[in-house]
This record gives sequence, structure tokens and C-alpha cells, in this order.
Amino acid sequence: MYRVSVRDHVMVAHSLPHPFFGPAQAKHGATYDVELVLAARELDEHGVVADIGAASAALAAVLDELRYRDLDEHPAFVGRLTTTEVLARWVADRVVEAGREGGGAAGLTRGLASLEVVLRETPDAWASYRTDLP
Repeated sequence: MYRVSVRDHVMVAHSLPHPFFGPAQAKHGATYDVELVLAARELDEHGVVADIGAASAALAAVLDELRYRDLDEHPAFVGRLTTTEVLARWVADRVVEAGREGGGAAGLTRGLASLEVVLRETPDAWASYRTDLP
């Protein structure tokens, strides 16, 4: 399996209003290092998994929807806890949609076996979401 990764980062504010989250229940800021990992069983006719520029642009466009936002007020997360795992899934789903629908990411998901999004809260703590693609 071939893999290509691109990275970006995003700064957000949010709260996790449940006793399970201890001090993170209160409003706080978070900076996530976000990695998009694209995997393919075979290389395309250009000898690549995907265009790195298109992958970077797709990731940046999705993260632009979150940058400097209070996720507690973001329409996609009303009534939801914005854990790192939830955010990883949300980013992955948006990249897949963009890859299918067009824009700068048109065709990005064509030929891929899977796509994974990794959100790192610190160098020592992260969560990810991986989805297999048809």
C-alpha cells in the first residue's frame, strides 16, 4: 500500500461540558496539528498516490471552516462534544466530500483505498479516523 501525507494546523476554541472531561469542561483553546494520509494500492498514471498540492489545498479548505472559530457555536457541532476523535471524523468526511464533488480537490479520492485524518493535540497525544474508500 502506498501512502502520501500532508499536514496543516488549526486553532479553535471549544468546551467539553461533561464531568468526564475534568478541567476541559470550561471554554479553552486548542491548536491541532492535522495530518491527511491518503493510501492507494497502486500508483496512478503519473506514478503518484495523489497530487500533493491538491491534497494540501483540500485539507486547508476544510480547516478554513474551523480556523479561529468557537466550535461550541459552529452549526456542525451544535449539541455534540467536539472531542479530538469527533473532529478527526468531521475533517475526513469533509475531505472525502470535496474530493467527490469538485473544487480544488476534484478527483482527489479517485483511486484511493483509504483516507485517514490524524489530529495531534500534542506531540504525545493524538486521535485519528480512517475510512476505506470504494
